[in-house]
Amino acid sequence: MLIAFSVAPSGIASDSVSHAVADAVRVVRESGLPNETTSMFTTIESESWDEAMDVVKRAVEAVQAHAPRVSLVLKADIRPGFTGQLQSKVERVEQALEG
Repeated sequence: MLIAFSVAPSGIASDSVSHAVADAVRVVRESGLPNETTSMFTTIESESWDEAMDVVKRAVEAVQAHAPRVSLVLKADIRPGFTGQLQSKVERVEQALEG
């Protein structure tokens, strides 16, 4: 399964959220799960709900250390039996663009 999520602090004095978001991304990278971070979302690939949600929860907790309120947006692609989809989905689109 692929889980794309965005977590951000709210209720802080600064407009910059980069330090809080960096702490969340650090949690994701240290998880060992395949992942990708873009300007709007971090996507992880996991074989189970429990494993994925544990990482999301810990990322939220990392941001909570910076702010009294946290916003979480989550999108999931649940497709049992498929792995390597973090890159494969993009590759299929690139192939379609070439053809």
